[in-house]
Amino acid sequence: MLSRARRLQPTIRRLLLPTSPAPSRPPPLLPHHPASAHTPKPFPILFRRHLCSPAPPTPPPSPPPAVVSSDLPSVGTNGVCPGCGIAMQSSDPALPGFFSLPSPKSPDYRARLAPVTADDTRISASLKSGHLREGLEASRGDESPAAAAESLEAKGEGKVVVCARCHSLRHYGHVKRPDAERLLPDFDFVAAVGPRLASPSGARSLVLLLADASDFDGSFPRAVARLVAAAGEAHRADYKRGAPANLPRALLVVTKLDLLPTPSLSPDNVHAWAHARARAGAGADLRLAGVHLVSAARGWGVRDLLDHVRELAGARGNVWAVGARNVGKSTLLNAIARCSGVAGGPTLTEAPVPGTTLDVIKVDGVLGAQAKLFDTPGLLHGHQLTSRLTREELKLVQVSKEMRPRTYRIKTGQSIHIGGLVRLDIEELTIGSIYVTVWASALVPLHMGKTENAATMIKEHFGLQLQPPIGQERVNELGKWVRKQFKVSGNSWDINSMDIAIAGLGWFGVGLKGEAVLGLWTYDGVDVVSRSSLVHVRASIFEEAGFTVSTIVSQADSMTNKLKSTKRTNKNKESRASSSPSTVPEP
Repeated sequence: MLSRARRLQPTIRRLLLPTSPAPSRPPPLLPHHPASAHTPKPFPILFRRHLCSPAPPTPPPSPPPAVVSSDLPSVGTNGVCPGCGIAMQSSDPALPGFFSLPSPKSPDYRARLAPVTADDTRISASLKSGHLREGLEASRGDESPAAAAESLEAKGEGKVVVCARCHSLRHYGHVKRPDAERLLPDFDFVAAVGPRLASPSGARSLVLLLADASDFDGSFPRAVARLVAAAGEAHRADYKRGAPANLPRALLVVTKLDLLPTPSLSPDNVHAWAHARARAGAGADLRLAGVHLVSAARGWGVRDLLDHVRELAGARGNVWAVGARNVGKSTLLNAIARCSGVAGGPTLTEAPVPGTTLDVIKVDGVLGAQAKLFDTPGLLHGHQLTSRLTREELKLVQVSKEMRPRTYRIKTGQSIHIGGLVRLDIEELTIGSIYVTVWASALVPLHMGKTENAATMIKEHFGLQLQPPIGQERVNELGKWVRKQFKVSGNSWDINSMDIAIAGLGWFGVGLKGEAVLGLWTYDGVDVVSRSSLVHVRASIFEEAGFTVSTIVSQADSMTNKLKSTKRTNKNKESRASSSPSTVPEP
């Protein structure tokens, strides 16, 4: 039987196999055509096994070439991150500016799926019945997902590629690689932009001097304001004669107005107060074209600022936004971009981390015509306390909500601590007592007690109940503890007469009817100034002596009690072991 089958094998092969020779290698399959349309059906396994000799295995068909979508987001025309301005690179993740492009997509990634059949066991019953589809359609409205995606692509939204640092700040609020922060470049506004302001030719220059409402004297850019004032005085004579002269102008912008207790403030009084403080910091030669009180978070005053900037910049002017770190420059410019209706929306990175912007960034399409708006990196002010604190300590000091007053009625020989950063001593009074109101972050604990116990407070409570600094070892790292003396006077008990402001932290509001000599202790190099009062009101309920109620104080007390309990237990064990008679073994 087997020999007969072998003799008939050539004849059967000629009858069953096609006459045309089969190609040695099948052509590559296209994604739109199924494989069954080109490959002939194989013979039954038993028929091939008995009637055909085993054929060599055919090589598998080569996969079709990957098709990369041509609408990948662009990095930028000049190769810089649109969020922070750093030069982008894709070679080393440990260096600044690292980025990675999104995964490529096939052109048919939005193709419709095959219709669902009733006998398909891989699909859930809810999807077969249509309940899930109806819920999605009801939630999305009449617009299909594909149409929504196409509309987003037409608008250019969702196409911004930023560096890994900006992505981490935008989505997580912190930097994933803190070690790379020391490699970031420093920015000197005077050296980079100063020559343009001092040059008598060129486009018109407008400088936005930004200052934080909760830390005006500490965040105000004094060096830049003095540069603008000096350039204006140098070119003013040429400007009056009609000669070509670049007369730079300056606008004072007070940001984060929503952090102040606005119901108790008059806009006119704050306007005049800010103008006077700016001239006190930059000199009498500073001539401001205007003062604007804004809140980018609430949208207060943004429209008026935009209209005024467009008017002063003209058709070809250059506008520079300048301020200290974490003053809110990028947040304000994004609010201005939203207000002006820029296509694609704002792109600058916003984060509660100092030094978010790393280089000069041009914000397109905001001012119209050929006028240009530039965001600059935050200026590092060494006289601010925030420049010495760690990221965890900054979270306690930075003001993120509306400030509330904490008022003490205090006498001679008493002191007030703001964390482990500042101490105010009442040294001399012509009256019995004065009112001291603390304006600072609500997360920072306070303490009021006798001045004679100040050394004990530093030794036992700094870094524990009084934070920041966090940890007792950080006390010596912040610097030397120095004293500054202030003489204050007032004529009313009802309002605060004078402020003592600490750069990067807040201020003390002092209300009295008489005179007083105050001593303020803080770390060496921190700027402390006396000024006219910004907020005249005080708290209706006064604080009591001792520590204020806070989570930091509670946790520190709990930890201290545990340590004391452990030491007491160990001491009792040692005393019992020493008092018990030692048993000597018998010989």
